[in-house]
Amino acid sequence: MAAEDDELFGSEHVRVYRETDGERGYEWRGTTILLLTTTGRRSGERRTTPLIHRTDGDRYVVVASKGGSPEHPDWFENLTADPDVEIQVKGERFAVEPSIAVGEERERLWELMAEVWPDYDDYAARTEREIPVVILTRR
Repeated sequence: MAAEDDELFGSEHVRVYRETDGERGYEWRGTTILLLTTTGRRSGERRTTPLIHRTDGDRYVVVASKGGSPEHPDWFENLTADPDVEIQVKGERFAVEPSIAVGEERERLWELMAEVWPDYDDYAARTEREIPVVILTRR
């Protein structure tokens, strides 16, 4: 991984990841990144967001933290409005079925995610909302 990959963010991260099939951008600041593509709930346009992920068996797990903001991130709102989403992991793109973890499963997956990105615990302390943990299962 090139040190400059740690500086990738937003649309630049998406561009570099896609151009290199994740050779650049998959590994980021000690974590791993997938690209989530949703359909904008107002615009109807396809939107892609780089997200920290981990696997849980054959499922992918992401967190809708938005840095502890009071609102959910747009990608999460889009995914709940239209669950027809896809992800790219390295060079592979495929459709996934999203679901929101609850109860003990949410707690277990939260711990899994906070192991690689401890800031999630800080984000949770900053907001009144329960930050969703999203499970993405290949269709």
